[in-house]
Amino acid sequence: MKRKHLGKTLVTVVLSVISLVYVFPVFMVLINSFKSNTAVKTETFALPTSETFVGFQNFLTGINLGGSFWESALNSLIITVLSTALILLFTSMAAWYISRVDSTLCRVIYYLCVFSMVVPFQMVMFTLAKTANTLNLDTPLTIPVIYLGFGAGLAVFMFTGFVKSIPLNIEEAAVMDGCGPVRTFFNVVVPMLKPTMISVGILEIMWVWNDYLLPYLSLDRTKYITIPIHIQYLKGSYGQVDLGASMALIFLSILPVIVFYLACQKHIIKGVAAGAVKG
Repeated sequence: MKRKHLGKTLVTVVLSVISLVYVFPVFMVLINSFKSNTAVKTETFALPTSETFVGFQNFLTGINLGGSFWESALNSLIITVLSTALILLFTSMAAWYISRVDSTLCRVIYYLCVFSMVVPFQMVMFTLAKTANTLNLDTPLTIPVIYLGFGAGLAVFMFTGFVKSIPLNIEEAAVMDGCGPVRTFFNVVVPMLKPTMISVGILEIMWVWNDYLLPYLSLDRTKYITIPIHIQYLKGSYGQVDLGASMALIFLSILPVIVFYLACQKHIIKGVAAGAVKG
């Protein structure tokens, strides 16, 4: 018993240290968002003092510098919501079809989706940027189509694993009651997919909201920018970067994701566990 208790204590200590390592950068961003630009450069790891503390001035500066921050936030919100909705709808339908139709084509599509998860974005980013420009996929309302392609791999993998765990006789009973494929999917399958849908939705929201490279390459930046791009443009005269304002906006950008993740983290564990029942 003592050895078992010691093992649990050791695991707790190790995980606590790892948690602190992950939380430390966020803490540093927070404290530096309240310090002057000079103090951020010279006293990066120090707590704000009466001389270096500037209150909410960095937040006001960041919001007003480099264009409209709220417009950038709206663009990020539109892209995130539309991309997540498309991914959840189309990949869940695809996973259901792949799981229920045992054919060579379905297996090929499934393995292609799984393979897409290991393809680095850098391999296709220049071709993607050109294609997006050619097809006019360079606005917040159209770029979700690109996110659908990149987010389909993980989503199909998780949804397929969960659908295989659903007893087929439930769907057969719905068919006998007069449900067609569409009604069977939305009235029977989707409610049972809720844990995995929440899990996939959280992961996709965190990815799309924080993504920098894909919007930077695909969007028409003369008209539309997202929050990560807006932060990059926080430059004053002679190209100098206001680090205090940058830290303030970085904290504002990650705060919604942190709150959203903390509120929904239990669903991630449930969804991953449910999607791993069968593969």
